[in-house]
Amino acid sequence: MATVAQSSLVLSTFAPMSARRLYIFGGIALIAAGMLFGDIFAVFVLHQNAGQQGAALIEASRAVAAHDASGATAAFGRLGGLLEDRGTKVDAHVHMLDAGYLALLLALVQPYIALSQATKKAMAGLFVLGGVLLPLGIFLIHYVGLAYSPFAVIGWASVLADSAGALLIFVLLVQAWGFWKYLQTRELTESELPAEDSMPSRALLTGGTLLVLLGFLHGAYYAGTMLYRHEQMETAILERMIGVASQDNLAAASGEVANFGNLAGARAVNIAAHSHIIEFGLLAMLLSFVQPYVFLSEKWKRRWVKVLLGGSAILPVFVLLELKLGLLAGGIADLGGLLVVIGLLGMLAGILRYSGHLDAAEGAR
Repeated sequence: MATVAQSSLVLSTFAPMSARRLYIFGGIALIAAGMLFGDIFAVFVLHQNAGQQGAALIEASRAVAAHDASGATAAFGRLGGLLEDRGTKVDAHVHMLDAGYLALLLALVQPYIALSQATKKAMAGLFVLGGVLLPLGIFLIHYVGLAYSPFAVIGWASVLADSAGALLIFVLLVQAWGFWKYLQTRELTESELPAEDSMPSRALLTGGTLLVLLGFLHGAYYAGTMLYRHEQMETAILERMIGVASQDNLAAASGEVANFGNLAGARAVNIAAHSHIIEFGLLAMLLSFVQPYVFLSEKWKRRWVKVLLGGSAILPVFVLLELKLGLLAGGIADLGGLLVVIGLLGMLAGILRYSGHLDAAEGAR
């Protein structure tokens, strides 16, 4: 009888097509897809895009030296397109990850959302849909532009992204309303996640906490010692670049373009390392709570935890080393990102096995 009761309790926390299942499946899938997209972008787009930005700045410097206003305008227009191309891909990557983190968090708080199961399931489906459409719309902004748009400055891809963002906000507002209703009664609407005091759970929670702490310490160090100096240097370099270009000194202008690229690289690697180490820390902490649903042997659960935490440390460290080691560090950082993806997919496979095991057991009754 105790086994049957325990099985019923476990099934109630992970019922077929429940809101919690949708949030966990959708959240991990969004994070894995976001990480994979980020790796592909870093390898095939990021470095090439940076080189093209430098070429556009040199072209603009030459146009300024030749007093060619139309040429300078065209060069800066091309630079703007390159920046938009890079920016939309970075934003798509970040928004996909953030939607995944939110989905995992919402999976944890479902017992405290005082709404019907049908409403919570519908909200979970809408959230996952918004989490997919938002980065998709952002990604398409650069390619769709204003084609066939009835708006002067907003294209259809932006409309899609904004609509998906509004959908996510709506779901979060409904969740907040459900939590407010819970505060009135203090009655759980479903069972809480089963507790698990295992090595994988402890390692993820501890490792995630350490990663977040290191991320904040690095951010504080960078902000206190380098950020404002970098901002001042950026303005000074641009002023010098325009000044020497107007004096027909193209060699000096090209040197300032190289200085600007190096400075932009230094800012980018510090910001990227700071944000990724905190994100991976939060991911590890969230995943520690869903380990009871990973239907794998203890040995394989430990392996996926080690792979994920190892990749979470490798990526930000070697992102910081890119300025010293160049493409070698970039390649190792990309490998770290791939390790995180592999760890996530391993855990997702275990959760899918768990859900199948529960559904089979329920169907056999």
